[in-house]
Amino acid sequence: MVKEQNGNGLNKGMDRRTFLGGTTKLATAAIGLSFVGSLASLPVGAVSSASVENVTGAKPQLVFPVISDIHIKSNHSRNLEKFVTTLKQLNEVCPQQDAFMVVGDLTDYGHVKEYDDLMAAFKANKHPQAKPMFAIGNHDYWNGLSVADAQKRFLEKTGMEAIYYHQVINGYHFIVLGTEDGLTEGTFSVKQIAWLAEQLKIAENDDKKKPIFVFHHQPIKDTVYGSEWGFNENRDLFYQTLAMYPQVISFSGHTHYPLDDPKIIHQKDFTSIGTSTGAYLWLDDGRIQGEVPEGASLLNQALIVEVYHNKVIIKRRDIHHNDWTGDAFEVNYPANKKNFTYTEDRDKKAPFFGKEAMMSIVHHETTAMSLAIMFTQAKDDLLVHDYKVVTKEADSGEIVSERLAFSEFYKDPVPNPLTVTVDGLNPNTMYEIELYALDAYENISKNSLKVLGKTLIESQ
Repeated sequence: MVKEQNGNGLNKGMDRRTFLGGTTKLATAAIGLSFVGSLASLPVGAVSSASVENVTGAKPQLVFPVISDIHIKSNHSRNLEKFVTTLKQLNEVCPQQDAFMVVGDLTDYGHVKEYDDLMAAFKANKHPQAKPMFAIGNHDYWNGLSVADAQKRFLEKTGMEAIYYHQVINGYHFIVLGTEDGLTEGTFSVKQIAWLAEQLKIAENDDKKKPIFVFHHQPIKDTVYGSEWGFNENRDLFYQTLAMYPQVISFSGHTHYPLDDPKIIHQKDFTSIGTSTGAYLWLDDGRIQGEVPEGASLLNQALIVEVYHNKVIIKRRDIHHNDWTGDAFEVNYPANKKNFTYTEDRDKKAPFFGKEAMMSIVHHETTAMSLAIMFTQAKDDLLVHDYKVVTKEADSGEIVSERLAFSEFYKDPVPNPLTVTVDGLNPNTMYEIELYALDAYENISKNSLKVLGKTLIESQ
């Protein structure tokens, strides 16, 4: 997901899996570098990804991929092509499939042609043994039909039995929920949640030691990365219904947030996990690169779930990079909240800049109102998510801005060094820029990088 950069070789970098593992490195410079010198000549090593191995050595009792938000469009074929690539690649890396799950927003507008293209591609490329299960998302209502007619079209085109339903596959329970209208934040009625409670009881009575898989398009607020986009109405009732069953693993889509962030999985009373997207990336707001950064349309990710008698392994797949990203998540059974490891407070270690870290002004990108900084990425045990960029007028010491910038952890390869532009400055002014690193859990580095730079004189 890295755009080619001209002339300086900075398109090179490390693969995302290495970066997520906390092994960010920059090759040692052969010569010294001044405080405001150039980093453009520094080589950056690229480390190839290695596939996630079967961590158990045993054959799983159940395997199923999970994807979401594929957004098949009637006016162009890019997302459809990505969907076909997803199916083919999953068939290669996951030759055993007992089920196949799509967690909503199958289409962009719920048009007939979008459904027809979707299902034709699916039938031509699906795994022959996989039971298809689709959830309805808010975009699948955006066709000008009534709610009832939009749901009817979804059911007719996908072959699902209802917008919420319960299946048992290889002795494991799958409970699929359906958002009940086209509201972006999602609607799950008291009636549907009451039905959910009944199904959970049935699943637990069948075997309380086994996981119960629950699927719903919008996330539950205050759970996984991106869950600020979840629903408010009946949120607490929904959460408390699931909270009675620590063996639940809840899968949600909708956010388009990438799988790479460690907060994509959340454990407190049960396990929640986000499912990313097969269409385009979306991210946290308030960053210099924007919520939909450059190259966002390249993102295409999937989960592969392997179920063993005493654990569930959830692998994260970069379809667009044809490789795994990050370590697989492991959820042990029988479920016990006291043994949950992916909790909100699991990371107390702050990121840091290594001894080799440097920051420089990129002089050829300097303008009268902006300065571009280039710097060595910080290190962290899980993920460097952001940088806090503090800009001061050098003469007065007055802070003129404090902004956040993504580490661009979502790119393949992750750029190192990273270049970020600080704009909104005054012409012909000397600034001091100080940089702190933040991880996904907002731990902030104790050390920082500083650089001085002067904007250009405004042209007449």
